[in-house]
Amino acid sequence: MNKLPLGKTGDSRTRGKSKEVEAPQELPDRYQPYQEFYHYLLGKGSSTQTALGHLNRAAHFVNWAETENVPVEHVRTADILHYLQSFKKQVKQRTLQSRVNTLRHYYQYLRSTGAMVKNPAGSVKVKGVKRKILYHVLSRQELDSLYEHYPCLAVAVSKRNKVMLGLLVFQGLTTGELSKLTLQDLKLREGKLYVGGSRRSNERILKLESHQILELMEYTLNIRPELLQKTGKNSDRLLISPDETLYNAIRSLLRKLRQQQPKVTNINQLRASVITHWLQQHNLREVQYLAGHRYISSTEAYQVNDLEGLQEEIERCHPL
Repeated sequence: MNKLPLGKTGDSRTRGKSKEVEAPQELPDRYQPYQEFYHYLLGKGSSTQTALGHLNRAAHFVNWAETENVPVEHVRTADILHYLQSFKKQVKQRTLQSRVNTLRHYYQYLRSTGAMVKNPAGSVKVKGVKRKILYHVLSRQELDSLYEHYPCLAVAVSKRNKVMLGLLVFQGLTTGELSKLTLQDLKLREGKLYVGGSRRSNERILKLESHQILELMEYTLNIRPELLQKTGKNSDRLLISPDETLYNAIRSLLRKLRQQQPKVTNINQLRASVITHWLQQHNLREVQYLAGHRYISSTEAYQVNDLEGLQEEIERCHPL
């Protein structure tokens, strides 16, 4: 008889877990003056490739400052604006934004060394950069309906798909997070789910809905072993896909959702809808944790969706 893994807090991967740090690669000679900045970036969680990109842009700015006879430690916000203006017509707004981001990191690093008191790039914003894509927000009732009325047939993959759908519309997971979930992440006894962090997101523990737990119990006890047997492999992954990749399974799920509710466009829309509803119930910091955002600005971007949804509600109730 298969035992149902209920998961105990003491075994949680959130305890005593050390984060893997990417080993720094040897810097080219031209970047040697920025070695400490490089290690600062790696310590903040940047990949070696991202850090090298920042070094390249920082070196470009330092060279410009030297030609302008402006010591880097004496740079003001006006100097940064002048720097951006010097090649504004040659590049796209997105490129300008990446240079501003680099300067924010660079001057934050200088502040950490005591060389600067204020970050002169902190208040610089580039206009015209396309921000977070706005989605049509599905109401909480529409999200619940997607889950409740999903055609859960006797086929094992259909029941697995409903489990996936629950994690999308209740916990707001990304497709990448779905693919990385393991059996140990599921804490059925506590009614919780552990979601591991990554370079782009923070780890978190999310509450499971009561009606989800029943589906998850059946899935882990009966459906998952059946799917795992079809693969002929051993795996600790929570979501098993024997005949296709999990991403193909998610696309198949999305097609069925569109048939069920024509308003559904993509998986990101489901996550955006969940986060938008969280913003109506919790404060910004709480939603940042629930969504796994590393930066509060990522959470704030969804407030625009919240305002758009409020405007739609006003127009519906008060058309005049």
